[in-house]
Amino acid sequence: MSRRSLLTWVYIISTALSVAHAKAPAFDCAKAQGDVERLICGNEALTALDRKLDDIYRSAAVKARGKLATQLRAEQRGWVKGRNECWKAEGQRTWITASWTVDTVAGCVEAQYRLRISELQAVWRILPPLTMVATCQNHPANELVINQFDTDPATLRLERGDRTVTLWQVGQPERGLFEGQNVSLVRKDRAVAVNWLDTTTGMADELHCMVR
Repeated sequence: MSRRSLLTWVYIISTALSVAHAKAPAFDCAKAQGDVERLICGNEALTALDRKLDDIYRSAAVKARGKLATQLRAEQRGWVKGRNECWKAEGQRTWITASWTVDTVAGCVEAQYRLRISELQAVWRILPPLTMVATCQNHPANELVINQFDTDPATLRLERGDRTVTLWQVGQPERGLFEGQNVSLVRKDRAVAVNWLDTTTGMADELHCMVR
């Protein structure tokens, strides 16, 4: 074989390996464990989401330092464990948020990826936010800071006093509905209605706010 032919074969093989790598998830499919990981390895859309999450996670890890880096790694391990529980979703109504449900393994895995990607993009400010301040109950001292991120789904980081929560857009955008853990928000133009459950008391605050 001539040197030129040898270089051509090397190029073809390296290109094929690069294409295969681009279509593979961030983890080694040869070591895939459980139904969920095997599903991801055989599903092009889920593979793409896994690679996207890996890229976003790496961007977040660059910003994390000290205890925050340790916390980020622990959260990611917890997320992977939760994602792998999606095998239970087949034929079973499974809640992603308070009103977003799925009933297939693939639907559950896709939803978990979308929420985790958008959460990292928002929490670590990988995307720039649109920041709004809303006055609630007609009292200037009672306010919310709303940081909205152009993620998929759209994400809010809602700040009230010393508490900050993440919410995701649910349903059609015109509904203006966002849901997170123990918190929901509906926005119509400048009007913002928030239901915020206080887990220590079991009571929910109903806030009626206007964006300034």
